[in-house]
Amino acid sequence: MNDIIDPKVVSDPKVISDPKTDLLARTLAASLAGEHVADIVETLNDQDAETATAVLLALPFERAVEVLDQPEFTAAAAALALFPDERTSAFLGAMSADRVTDLIDEVDEPVRARLLRHLDSETHAAVIRLLSYPEHSAGSLMTTEFVSVPSDWTVAATLDHIRHVERSRETVYAIYVLDGVGGALLHAVPLRRLISGDPMAAIATLAPEHKPLTVTPEVDREDVARLISKYNLLAVPVVDAAGHVIGIVTVDDVIDAMIAETTEDVQKLGGMEALDEPYNQIGFLSMIRKRAGWLSVLLVGEMLTASAMQVYEAELEKAIVLALFIPLIMSSGGNSGSQATSLIIRALALREVSLRDWWRVALRELPTGLTLGAILGAIGIVRIVAWQKLGLYDYGPHWMLVAATIGATLVCIVTFGSLTGSMLPFVLKRLGFDPASASAPFVATLVDVTGLVIYFGVAAAILTGTLL
Repeated sequence: MNDIIDPKVVSDPKVISDPKTDLLARTLAASLAGEHVADIVETLNDQDAETATAVLLALPFERAVEVLDQPEFTAAAAALALFPDERTSAFLGAMSADRVTDLIDEVDEPVRARLLRHLDSETHAAVIRLLSYPEHSAGSLMTTEFVSVPSDWTVAATLDHIRHVERSRETVYAIYVLDGVGGALLHAVPLRRLISGDPMAAIATLAPEHKPLTVTPEVDREDVARLISKYNLLAVPVVDAAGHVIGIVTVDDVIDAMIAETTEDVQKLGGMEALDEPYNQIGFLSMIRKRAGWLSVLLVGEMLTASAMQVYEAELEKAIVLALFIPLIMSSGGNSGSQATSLIIRALALREVSLRDWWRVALRELPTGLTLGAILGAIGIVRIVAWQKLGLYDYGPHWMLVAATIGATLVCIVTFGSLTGSMLPFVLKRLGFDPASASAPFVATLVDVTGLVIYFGVAAAILTGTLL
């Protein structure tokens, strides 16, 4: 996006009146009015904040609300900060409470206070409650806009109720049937059953036999995603300790959350802090801060590699041929460790393995590492033999021992890398850290240092009395 106005610093909300901007906005609004909301969002994301705001004001109100309700519309907070007061109240009142909460959470004072002032009392209470839930929890994901009816209502009465409230509800995947006395959740009736039911029948008679699947607001969003995936749900109700429905988490909200979670994990695996904003919008200094820390830590780790080489300086002077294979040895160990780390981090995230399964993973990775090491060791030996026999390079009179050293080292270092890479996520999770912090570069750096020790240890065992 170009020249985005940061909603954190806007204090005088107004759309700058510029004839060129107004003309562009009216033209864009006329061409976009009939487009799919996703296409409108994509187009507005390519505009500066002033133009995007002017387009929203020029669009039909219902269409503009649809656009603002899309999580993919990255300029929504900036646009709200630029709206005139009367339009701000209208838009906030028409948007879903969970989306309003997300936008208010993005901005700082004084913009946050201004947006909160424009909320009606009911929405204000809902937003404050949603903001109080921990990040990544079901409570932070849920919307408070759902359809619920007493258990003694008929199908006809329920359908009539839906027709009256549909526009004020984010979605109607199911109707939540409540106890007429205490208001606790009794059933969740799918919309399809309601439509096909007898209009005069009680809605409770259409409910599935099993109890409704629910979560509490403190449940982690990954657990909510697993529940929705396992039971093929479109939405799951969030209930309090008394069984009252306080919101629902919809499948589209879970998908958005999982995309954000996966993006965060991938960035951590790359050896950096997770970005708080899209790549094109994050500031230069913020990008440096996110990347410099881990790079500095990794550099310090790689300095240990130089220290390890200094310890074996005498051996390198005696057998300079060993230095030729240091990059090969280090990269093979780092690559095997990175593979194992990535596999285990994902398995932990999907609950395919748990902390108590560490020994099973170790028993699996040990023969895997030995086999992979044997394959790479054989390739390394073949390479040395081929170069020696073809006259491409002379490894000296003890070239067969050099080949054996490389082969044996690759078996050891790949096995060590696989074990280390698979166990590190368990260690970090046990200590309370995010396993994704066991990034591939971190594992590679760790294996680089220990790999040199293994390399020269194997070389000393095989080459002592000949080259060493």
